[in-house]
Amino acid sequence: MDDTKAVPRKIIHIDMDAFFAAVEQRDHPQYRGQPLVVGSNPAQRGVVAAASYEARQYGIYSALPSRLAQQRCPHLIFVKPRFEVYRSVSQQIRDIFDRYTNLVEPLALDEAYLDVTTNKPEIASAMAIARAIKQVIRAGTQLTASTGVSYNKFLAKLASGLDKPDGLYLIAPEQGQAVVEALPIAKFYGVGAATTQKMQALGIHTGFDLKQWSEADLRQHFGKTGSYYYRVARAEDERPVNPNRSRKSIGAEQSFAEDLEVLEDMDGALATLAGEVATRMDKHQRYGYTLTLKVKYADYQQMTRAQTVECLLRDTETLYSMAKDLLRAHLDPIRKVRLLGLTVSNLGEPTALPRYTQLSLSLPPFCQ
Repeated sequence: MDDTKAVPRKIIHIDMDAFFAAVEQRDHPQYRGQPLVVGSNPAQRGVVAAASYEARQYGIYSALPSRLAQQRCPHLIFVKPRFEVYRSVSQQIRDIFDRYTNLVEPLALDEAYLDVTTNKPEIASAMAIARAIKQVIRAGTQLTASTGVSYNKFLAKLASGLDKPDGLYLIAPEQGQAVVEALPIAKFYGVGAATTQKMQALGIHTGFDLKQWSEADLRQHFGKTGSYYYRVARAEDERPVNPNRSRKSIGAEQSFAEDLEVLEDMDGALATLAGEVATRMDKHQRYGYTLTLKVKYADYQQMTRAQTVECLLRDTETLYSMAKDLLRAHLDPIRKVRLLGLTVSNLGEPTALPRYTQLSLSLPPFCQ
């Protein structure tokens, strides 16, 4: 019998501080120290994509409607996003990660997990690696990153948010359970606002409260995700850092300067969105079986409806036709629309075997 205990992994979670806004303040000295958001201005009926720390002091955050952001800070600076610049800087930062380990799992342009249990410089201390990466990022980009270090992904991500901005925080193996037990349930990664309310209604307010529940009871109330809650309440997370994490969906959406009332105008927007989604699928060579329509009404209430088919969705015409059918079947005709979106999910490669059909030697059919 092997009594050898597994060596704890060394995981780093890196989160760039107010990334889009920080890039704009770096490139435009007149914006430094000023409340700034990246996103559409209020006249364009958009939302905030990113907020500087100066703007956050006014209660401004990502996804807040631009109109409300301006109300909270009348002298707020609005900057149009420059995604090509953000992608370029993100790649520059990713190249820095690659100097230390091949096990890098990007979560977004500004966020990634690194597994440095074994690493290229052969540095024993994960904290030393995290500190070095922060220094190299600052020297190469003039930007700051907050980093969390721990023995699993859940705790590393938690740690990176405990000392922002420009933070470096360690949750050691002997600290994990105590940290989680004291954590308010709303701070758990993967627990959104609706789930927080549901848990609090059940008397679950902290990690300690969550830990008192059996896995079976959590699954009864929260489905399969209940098993995840059961494990992380005990500071357990066996998910590996996955450098080959695949895209789960491809989509596009558009907010309108004026709310749409006429169905033909909505059809025109759907045609444009269908073309954008088809182009993006071609770029990534990934196609899907499920189309989801997203509708946000003028009062910010949101509706989504989806349809799954047996063939891979690929061309603009098919996406447009399905989107129109979903819109006509589910739209509230007396309400104005401020946003429309289309997303293709259940992605597969063009050479994958067909879904929902009998196994055969033929390639999956594309919807025509």
